[in-house]
Amino acid sequence: MKGRRIDEYRPHAAALDRFGLRVHPDLRNIPAMPNRPVVPGSARFEESPDFVQTLSRGLDVIRAFDRDRPEMTLSEIAEHVGLARAVVRRVLLTLEHLGYVRRRERHFYLMPRVLDLGFRYLASLTLPELAQPHMRALAERVDESCSLAVLDGRDIVLVQRITVRKIMTIALGVGARLPAYCTAMGRVLLAELPDDALHEVLGGRRFAGVTQHTITDRDELEQRIRHVRRDGFALVEQELEVGLCSISVPIRDGAGLTVAALNVSMPFQVDARERAVGAILPALQATALDIVAAGIATNIAARPAVRTPLA
Repeated sequence: MKGRRIDEYRPHAAALDRFGLRVHPDLRNIPAMPNRPVVPGSARFEESPDFVQTLSRGLDVIRAFDRDRPEMTLSEIAEHVGLARAVVRRVLLTLEHLGYVRRRERHFYLMPRVLDLGFRYLASLTLPELAQPHMRALAERVDESCSLAVLDGRDIVLVQRITVRKIMTIALGVGARLPAYCTAMGRVLLAELPDDALHEVLGGRRFAGVTQHTITDRDELEQRIRHVRRDGFALVEQELEVGLCSISVPIRDGAGLTVAALNVSMPFQVDARERAVGAILPALQATALDIVAAGIATNIAARPAVRTPLA
């Protein structure tokens, strides 16, 4: 497949901007990675008779669109995804027939119906909806914004967010994607992976310095994640955005499986760490227990947030 620049950490259609599903523009410089989330053993599976290549190609075409490429010609799409024009043409005609794509003269663009693909997943979860009142109470108690996220490959995806005030240059909403390695929720979820799966996530890649504070050394990053396993929480200071501090804890079900990560984000100050660990962490941990006690985590225990991450 031809090399290409892929903005992994933004939603993949200009139409999503209307729904607030955007991620930080600084993340545009993160090195290109495959469009599809990568899972150990997937290369072997793609050679098996159970792999539906047509479906895979259709999803690749949908993911080709983003804010920088809201409209493309057939040739542009074919070049971007590395497929023959004839193949892309059949995919586009099918997507157009199903209402996911429309064309304007020679250019194709996504229709809002693509949102169904993501929101049907969210609608099937009880966690975001049932967690909302507990998160709202937490946000009011600490007077800071809080979020709930799950792990999807090398990213985290927000499934619920309560905003108290705007302290970030990014407009985050449900469905927004962020890199796991430089976020508190991401490190909490990565800490739950077995060592071999964690090495799979961190190995063979360069970590972009999103800010001057971002940890990009793999050994140091692994050490931080081991500390998260030991401490039961993650604190990240100015690694995703200058002036932002975030602390996160896991939400576990009755069997001890992590089903999501809960965080509180706040402005970075000299005493941010002291406030985060001394004042906010106890409230964050209590809220996580409240969510479990409400039966939320048990309801989705069959589909934990932490899954085999790479494909």
